[in-house]
Amino acid sequence: MFRRIVGWFVLVPLCAALIVFALANRQLVVVNFNPLAPVEALSSPGVGVPLFLVLFAVLLIGVLLGGIATWFAQSPHRRDERHFKRETERLHRELEVARRSPESPVTLAAQDFAQTN
Repeated sequence: MFRRIVGWFVLVPLCAALIVFALANRQLVVVNFNPLAPVEALSSPGVGVPLFLVLFAVLLIGVLLGGIATWFAQSPHRRDERHFKRETERLHRELEVARRSPESPVTLAAQDFAQTN
Protein backbone atom coordinates (compact mmCIF):
# COMPACT_ATOMS: atom_id res chain seq x y z
CA MET A 1 0.00 0.00 0.00
CA PHE A 2 2.85 2.37 0.88
CA ARG A 3 4.52 1.73 -2.48
CA ARG A 4 1.31 2.52 -4.28
CA ILE A 5 0.92 5.84 -2.47
CA VAL A 6 4.55 6.80 -3.08
CA GLY A 7 4.16 5.76 -6.71
CA TRP A 8 1.22 8.10 -7.12
CA PHE A 9 3.08 10.96 -5.44
CA VAL A 10 6.01 10.46 -7.82
CA LEU A 11 4.30 9.45 -11.06
CA VAL A 12 1.50 12.01 -11.16
CA PRO A 13 3.80 15.06 -10.87
CA LEU A 14 6.27 13.47 -13.29
CA CYS A 15 3.54 12.88 -15.89
CA ALA A 16 2.24 16.41 -15.39
CA ALA A 17 5.76 17.80 -15.89
CA LEU A 18 6.19 15.76 -19.09
CA ILE A 19 2.86 17.00 -20.45
CA VAL A 20 3.77 20.62 -19.68
CA PHE A 21 7.19 20.05 -21.31
CA ALA A 22 5.58 18.58 -24.42
CA LEU A 23 3.14 21.49 -24.73
CA ALA A 24 5.94 24.04 -24.29
CA ASN A 25 8.18 22.44 -26.95
CA ARG A 26 5.90 21.94 -29.94
CA GLN A 27 8.11 23.78 -32.45
CA LEU A 28 9.36 21.73 -35.36
CA VAL A 29 13.01 20.78 -35.63
CA VAL A 30 14.90 19.10 -38.46
CA VAL A 31 16.63 15.92 -37.38
CA ASN A 32 19.80 15.15 -39.30
CA PHE A 33 22.15 12.25 -38.60
CA ASN A 34 24.87 13.44 -40.97
CA PRO A 35 27.42 15.54 -39.06
CA LEU A 36 29.18 16.50 -42.30
CA ALA A 37 26.11 18.06 -43.91
CA PRO A 38 26.55 21.69 -44.96
CA VAL A 39 24.72 24.35 -42.95
CA GLU A 40 22.60 25.28 -45.99
CA ALA A 41 21.12 21.78 -46.08
CA LEU A 42 20.03 22.10 -42.47
CA SER A 43 18.25 25.38 -42.97
CA SER A 44 16.35 24.27 -46.08
CA PRO A 45 12.70 23.44 -45.56
CA GLY A 46 12.03 19.81 -44.98
CA VAL A 47 10.02 17.54 -42.80
CA GLY A 48 10.10 18.72 -39.22
CA VAL A 49 9.48 16.77 -36.07
CA PRO A 50 8.21 18.30 -32.83
CA LEU A 51 11.06 18.79 -30.37
CA PHE A 52 9.34 16.91 -27.56
CA LEU A 53 9.05 13.80 -29.76
CA VAL A 54 12.77 13.90 -30.45
CA LEU A 55 13.56 14.24 -26.75
CA PHE A 56 11.10 11.52 -25.73
CA ALA A 57 12.56 9.19 -28.37
CA VAL A 58 16.08 9.81 -27.08
CA LEU A 59 14.87 9.20 -23.53
CA LEU A 60 13.17 5.95 -24.56
CA ILE A 61 16.28 4.74 -26.39
CA GLY A 62 18.39 5.56 -23.31
CA VAL A 63 16.06 3.60 -21.04
CA LEU A 64 16.11 0.60 -23.39
CA LEU A 65 19.90 0.64 -23.73
CA GLY A 66 20.26 0.97 -19.95
CA GLY A 67 17.94 -1.99 -19.42
CA ILE A 68 19.87 -4.10 -21.91
CA ALA A 69 23.19 -3.16 -20.28
CA THR A 70 21.80 -4.05 -16.84
CA TRP A 71 20.50 -7.37 -18.14
CA PHE A 72 23.95 -8.26 -19.49
CA ALA A 73 25.64 -7.08 -16.28
CA GLN A 74 23.38 -9.33 -14.19
CA SER A 75 24.06 -12.47 -16.24
CA PRO A 76 26.71 -13.82 -13.80
CA HIS A 77 24.20 -13.50 -10.95
CA ARG A 78 21.51 -15.31 -12.94
CA ARG A 79 24.00 -18.05 -13.85
CA ASP A 80 24.95 -18.50 -10.16
CA GLU A 81 21.26 -18.58 -9.24
CA ARG A 82 20.61 -21.37 -11.75
CA HIS A 83 23.63 -23.30 -10.46
CA PHE A 84 22.53 -23.02 -6.82
CA LYS A 85 18.97 -24.00 -7.73
CA ARG A 86 20.18 -27.13 -9.53
CA GLU A 87 22.47 -27.99 -6.60
CA THR A 88 19.64 -27.51 -4.11
CA GLU A 89 17.34 -29.78 -6.12
CA ARG A 90 20.08 -32.42 -6.38
CA LEU A 91 20.69 -32.31 -2.62
CA HIS A 92 16.94 -32.60 -1.92
CA ARG A 93 16.78 -35.67 -4.15
CA GLU A 94 19.79 -37.22 -2.36
CA LEU A 95 18.21 -36.50 1.01
CA GLU A 96 14.94 -38.16 -0.02
CA VAL A 97 16.82 -41.20 -1.26
CA ALA A 98 18.79 -41.36 1.99
CA ARG A 99 15.61 -41.06 4.08
CA ARG A 100 13.90 -43.88 2.20
CA SER A 101 16.91 -46.16 2.26
CA PRO A 102 16.60 -48.80 5.03
CA GLU A 103 20.35 -49.38 5.43
CA SER A 104 21.25 -45.81 6.38
CA PRO A 105 18.56 -44.10 8.44
CA VAL A 106 18.89 -40.35 8.63
CA THR A 107 16.26 -39.77 11.26
CA LEU A 108 17.62 -37.65 14.06
CA ALA A 109 16.16 -37.23 17.48
CA ALA A 110 15.60 -33.87 19.15
CA GLN A 111 18.45 -34.47 21.59
CA ASP A 112 20.88 -34.69 18.66
CA PHE A 113 20.26 -30.99 18.06
CA ALA A 114 20.26 -29.92 21.70
CA GLN A 115 23.07 -27.66 22.77
CA THR A 116 25.25 -28.76 25.61
CA ASN A 117 26.33 -25.96 27.89
